[in-house]
Amino acid sequence: MFLPPVDSPLYQYALLPLAIFCARVIDVSLGTVRVVLLGRGMRLLAPVLGFFEVLVWLLAIGQIMQNLSNWICYVAYAGGFAAGNYVGLWIEARLAMGLSLVRIVTARDASRLKRFLHKAGYRLTAVAAQGAYGPVEVLFTIIRRRHLSRVERVIQRYNPRAFYTVEDVRFASAAGVPAVSRRGEVARARGIIPRRKGK
Repeated sequence: MFLPPVDSPLYQYALLPLAIFCARVIDVSLGTVRVVLLGRGMRLLAPVLGFFEVLVWLLAIGQIMQNLSNWICYVAYAGGFAAGNYVGLWIEARLAMGLSLVRIVTARDASRLKRFLHKAGYRLTAVAAQGAYGPVEVLFTIIRRRHLSRVERVIQRYNPRAFYTVEDVRFASAAGVPAVSRRGEVARARGIIPRRKGK
């Protein structure tokens, strides 16, 4: 494979800035995911990501220090930082690791919603409460983040006017978090959980 000499314009103003940009995207992406994992209490994986994050950063900053007169490298460095934040958040959203608390507030009868969520394999806690305009029912359930879109579709189908919020959960005992694997798949096959359009 042909590589231009390091003192050539092609290397100095194209390949080197591109390499710095890619390195920054990688190390900032790792850093973004690492911070999110720390916030979720995943203390084993976060240090591993931190090791590679710093290693890649050292390679990038080393090239910057060796080419202080090359302003294109500065632009690539900053651009890689900006792009890395976006890529890191995209990766974290795709991984969907951790747990979420779904809080559902409804003023109407929630028996159908509770029944279908239970059939889908989710555990619920229901509390009677008083809202601004009268009595309401508040439902709580702890789910795995990868199941969030599934639960949202159930809410929208069986109680579309319900108000709900989603919060990250740092820790929950294993007894309170169902796997929702076999029962969830059976529920989807029976039409309890609607499938996504186009699939």
